[in-house]
Amino acid sequence: MTRTVADYLLERLREWGVEYLFGYPGDGINGLIAALGRADDKPRFVQARHEEMSAFEAVGYAKFSGKPAVCTATSGPGAIHLLNGLYDAKLDHVPVVAIVGQTARSAMGGSYQQEVDLISLFKDVASEYVQMATVSAQLPNLLDRAMRIALDERAPTAIIIPSDLQEEPYEPPTHAFKNVPSSAPGYTPPVTVAPPAEIERAAEVLNAGEKVAILVGQGARGAAAEVQQVAELTGAGVAKALLGKDVLPDTLPYVTGAIGLLGTRPSYEMMRDCDTLLIVGSNFPYSQFLPEFGQARAVQIDVDGKLIGMRYPNEVNLVGDAAETLRALIPKLKKQKNRAWRKKIEKNVARWWETVEREAMVDADPINPMRIFWELNERLPDNAILSADSGSAANWYARDLKFRAGVRGSLSGTLATMGPGVPYAIGAKYAHPDRPAIALVGDGAMQMNGLAELITIRRYFHQWRDQRLIVAVLHNNDLNQVTWELRAMGGAPKFEESQVLPDISYAGFARSIGLEGIDVEKPDDIGPAWDRALSSSWPVVLDIRCDPDIPPIPPHAEFSQVKDMTEAILKGDPDRVGVVRKGIKTKMAELIHR
Repeated sequence: MTRTVADYLLERLREWGVEYLFGYPGDGINGLIAALGRADDKPRFVQARHEEMSAFEAVGYAKFSGKPAVCTATSGPGAIHLLNGLYDAKLDHVPVVAIVGQTARSAMGGSYQQEVDLISLFKDVASEYVQMATVSAQLPNLLDRAMRIALDERAPTAIIIPSDLQEEPYEPPTHAFKNVPSSAPGYTPPVTVAPPAEIERAAEVLNAGEKVAILVGQGARGAAAEVQQVAELTGAGVAKALLGKDVLPDTLPYVTGAIGLLGTRPSYEMMRDCDTLLIVGSNFPYSQFLPEFGQARAVQIDVDGKLIGMRYPNEVNLVGDAAETLRALIPKLKKQKNRAWRKKIEKNVARWWETVEREAMVDADPINPMRIFWELNERLPDNAILSADSGSAANWYARDLKFRAGVRGSLSGTLATMGPGVPYAIGAKYAHPDRPAIALVGDGAMQMNGLAELITIRRYFHQWRDQRLIVAVLHNNDLNQVTWELRAMGGAPKFEESQVLPDISYAGFARSIGLEGIDVEKPDDIGPAWDRALSSSWPVVLDIRCDPDIPPIPPHAEFSQVKDMTEAILKGDPDRVGVVRKGIKTKMAELIHR
């Protein structure tokens, strides 16, 4: 049988080691789908319920595997649906390759059905590389470049293949004028180290510091051991940007936890009081949570020179691999003999975790959402992978979850889009089918797309060696994060028409499609529900009735700093009595303990 362009495309993907195609079919990729049938479904096609979910699953797979992920969709509407997930990849620096169809070449430019200018459509989201094939000889170069650039730039790329070209016989490039050959598939990232003279300067800055703070992001994940060495030598504490939550375990006494609006008080106090700052692999954007300008001497390490020196007036900027650059730096660091700063940080961290527990045990109606996360801490498997959705779930994920070594976790860090919690977990299960995955999502995100993706879980869970995938739904019938933002940032009361969600049974829906669903309506039932879900041999939905009135007040806020929220509530917020009572109780749990 004649080998088609689509046949060759799949062959080349297999040579690149691609195991999965996250996608949804359509006539714009009929040639590709037919080729998958001939190839015995290799790479394996993972059918989501919506192309946006396919892209999110690819992002989750790439984040948790460290490999490039591939998603695919038809022309026009299918390609458009990929955009939000691809922007999530772009903003969080994740290698994802989109393969999309297009109308037949003979129809292009004729306002044909589903014809969209896809190069223009993808020009921003796949700004590093987007190209359309018009003849078969452009392959394999187009695909190889899309893969290599995605890996090198840690970014989404896209290639567009018209539907008729997919079905044509494949003719490789020849040794002729203007033909473009390609090397064999493969990419080995360079290992870069900052120049020795700059490393000397960085060592001078860090050695001079008496109160050193370290901020790590996802770029430090491969340098965890080196970060710990630097922290021990300098007596520093380590704060974590949200995408770097799993870089260091929270069990280390000097790890202050998350930073920013969703962060912890020890991180806030450390940045407020430090005289020296080391940033490793982070593009944390909220400079108001970093030291005051002029307060601290600063050093930044990042593999990407485009992202360095943007957030703080650093004295030394080191462009290079985090681990290699830190290894070159460590021999030049002197051990800080005065450990008063470190002792203060460790005391603050210990007190913070006591405070988190106290806040989690504040009475609520019916369940305090913080307790859901606190109860998970002691039960969290050492090899668990967690995803959190955007919304109030992200607050408690950031502050209340105590990661141990080996636990992985992520969310939509920079785009902060709703909806990736469940598809991230699906992607994680394909990245690590032998590890349990837990998705922590609000009911807004669950109604937006999580319910549909439960069907995807039901279809595919038998393919995973460890079939545990737990979806914990914070069921409060409120778009809770937006409600609190409306109060705190807009100074306006809750507008029920926009904020209240329909009340449905998530556990009941899970049971209706053959998954396990557990209803949780009392605080004392949370722990047993987690035990039951984690000991299950298949996917589980925890439908946990939460109190929407527990406020995600920034941990650095004093009573005087919640003026806008209080005024908004007093203007006639329908939940004002519960909000004030529970907000005061929650904040008092922190202030009295402090």
